[in-house]
Amino acid sequence: MDYAYPWDGLIARFKFRGEPGWAGPLATLMLRQPGGRELLGTCDVMVPVPVTASRLAERGYNQSWELIKALRRQAPDTRALALADALVRIGNAPDQHPLPREQRLRNLQGSFVTHPQHVARLRKTHVLLVDDVSTTGTTLNAAAQALLQAGAGRVSALVLARTSVH
Repeated sequence: MDYAYPWDGLIARFKFRGEPGWAGPLATLMLRQPGGRELLGTCDVMVPVPVTASRLAERGYNQSWELIKALRRQAPDTRALALADALVRIGNAPDQHPLPREQRLRNLQGSFVTHPQHVARLRKTHVLLVDDVSTTGTTLNAAAQALLQAGAGRVSALVLARTSVH
């Protein structure tokens, strides 16, 4: 779906205003997107795009992990393993959403690493990255590169909304 009215306000409530209860209805929308349910059926592992430690402390939850939990509740037949901490966000790169396109494309290089505890579980698997909003795809790209470098066989992504580049 497009990150536009009315979804932008609802996603902002979910993401920035401490309302993780929206994960269920938003996951329903994700499953209705073309290919959404099929991705859940074909992936081996589901991984949320991680937030920085400071954002996690401030917010109290990772919205992408909340979406994964809701997706699994709504698609109980999925066999995919869900790993909340398979990816770790390192460094102090600024948030993507206020940056212009050129900075977004450079901002997250090297910002994600695969947690050593999960490398063996990810090897040769089909990993499904889950995130709430994609603008340039830079975050998903950087996260996917970390997973592929760790030995994942394939990485797909499922996002709630896409937005135009500012």
